[in-house]
Amino acid sequence: MLVLVVLASILMAAVTVYQYREEAEDYHHDRLERKQENVMKHISDVLDETTFPVETVYLPLIFKKEIYKIKRIHSLEIYLYDLEGSLLTKSRASFIKDTTKTCLSALVLNELNTSADKSFVQEFEENGENYQSSYTYVTDKYFKPLAILNLPYIEDDGFIKKELRENLTRLAFTYLFMLLLAITLAYFLSKYITKSLNSISQKIIETRFDKRNKRIEVENTTEEITNLVKAYNGMIDELEVSAAKLATNEREAAWREMAKQVAHEIKNPLTPMRLTVQSFQRKFDPEDPEINDKVNEYSNILIQQIDTMSSIASAFSNYAQMPAQKEETLNVVKITKLALDIFNEDYIYFESKEEEIIARFDRTQLIRVVTNLVKNSTQAIQQKNPENPKIEVRVFLQENDVVIEVKDNGVGISQEYKEKVFEPKFTTKNSGMGLGLAMVKNIVETFGGVISLSSQQGEETIFTVKFPKQS
Repeated sequence: MLVLVVLASILMAAVTVYQYREEAEDYHHDRLERKQENVMKHISDVLDETTFPVETVYLPLIFKKEIYKIKRIHSLEIYLYDLEGSLLTKSRASFIKDTTKTCLSALVLNELNTSADKSFVQEFEENGENYQSSYTYVTDKYFKPLAILNLPYIEDDGFIKKELRENLTRLAFTYLFMLLLAITLAYFLSKYITKSLNSISQKIIETRFDKRNKRIEVENTTEEITNLVKAYNGMIDELEVSAAKLATNEREAAWREMAKQVAHEIKNPLTPMRLTVQSFQRKFDPEDPEINDKVNEYSNILIQQIDTMSSIASAFSNYAQMPAQKEETLNVVKITKLALDIFNEDYIYFESKEEEIIARFDRTQLIRVVTNLVKNSTQAIQQKNPENPKIEVRVFLQENDVVIEVKDNGVGISQEYKEKVFEPKFTTKNSGMGLGLAMVKNIVETFGGVISLSSQQGEETIFTVKFPKQS
């Protein structure tokens, strides 16, 4: 809109200037013709009244005084030339340079002779002024050519230029007002249009597959935006249906995978239990003097396998119990020490320069995090069995975060396994469900924290837990 208004103003100004120039040219041309017609009539009257013979040689005598009278009446300089172009007489014209010429140019004579109306107008510029100089034949009453009349005419455009400036000024003010009006209308119109678009854009940005998205409700808007809103709302409805189906499929897949895992883990101890019972059936002899020892041996085997099944059930139960958002204000240093008290290993060391670090966390879940990390470190040390086993547990502040660091000199973790250690069911040990670190990660992230790992295989492993301190 603004560009159109500006272009229209420029075009209108150009058309106005062109129109004024055309009108000025027509005005000067018509004015010169009228003056020439009046001068010729005046000359004819003088020729009719003269007592001299009306011939070319007597013209200087005839117009000796009359030429000044004609000049005064018509406000024009008068030049009379003979038919060969030589100057016969003239009125005073000191400010025009051409008046000093005593002969007409061949161009003027040729144009005059070849013109249909036996007249010629020459245009030229001198000293910054535009001139028109008309040439025509002076004839007697029998239309016999006697001389050539030259009327130099200065194009005084002062009045016209003044009118042009005033018109352009009015036009500029008009279009300036129109431009300001267009800017105002464009601003409010764009706000009206973009208000709906901004609302739609924000809703599209907020669209998530894992949550319920709100439909867009807009009123008093254009048909195009209404169609866009309808398309978006339709997409949201389809997205909700797809999300519900996907969630159902994911739950079913998770339960199937969990059932397979549980069945697999339980089947492992069931096999030796079955073999033990079958062996006991075949070899049972009440008269055997070692019957009591054999019964005890079989019973111990069964108890061990039952304990294994119990630990499997506990592991899956703990993983299934997602940490609840039960935030408590607690001393992280004190709770970490409390969690370490259940371990009897003498190579576990605790360090904290702070006596008290306050944070919002669940007490039970924090103990679970610490015990799982330390237990993982003890198992790593047992696999390596170093001469000087050592587990260091540090609690400290890092800017606005509480940091719990568990470092051991166990077997370490290879580079290919670093990205998988926090995945459920992943383990590098011969026993265990691979759920401990996944559960720790889940707990930490629930309370707005992160857990990271750095390890050098065969040297050391460091687990770092960060979560916000209480401000």
